[in-house]
Amino acid sequence: MKRTLNIAILLILALGFFNAAPTEFDKYDSKIAIMKFKTEVVDYGTITQDSESKRLFLFTNTGDAPLLITKVKTSCGCTVPSYSKAPIMPNETGELNIKYDTKRLGAFTKTVTVMSNAEGGNKILKIKGNIVPSK
Repeated sequence: MKRTLNIAILLILALGFFNAAPTEFDKYDSKIAIMKFKTEVVDYGTITQDSESKRLFLFTNTGDAPLLITKVKTSCGCTVPSYSKAPIMPNETGELNIKYDTKRLGAFTKTVTVMSNAEGGNKILKIKGNIVPSK
């Protein structure tokens, strides 16, 4: 009896979940977000040690659904990303800020993986450059 009651309650809750009122984003169900970057590679060039390290990736949502970046992962701890957690609506632009640790000397190439609801799944971006000692 107790088991039947638990199953009935679970079934009622499940039906209530599937018949929930539509949300603001339901009108976008058949639409997709498309993340179009201005450039997919940022070249720092040759810079001196401890110089300014902030760079910017600009992108536009060229799709017809809101774009939501869920996570940005870098290939090492020497690269720190920051980005907006708010949805980027269709035809709006967004930015991904990258800060590389310029205390390290030598050539570098690092990847930045952007995870979002955009068409095509994860987007892999690159930063590269060469750091020389300051005089």
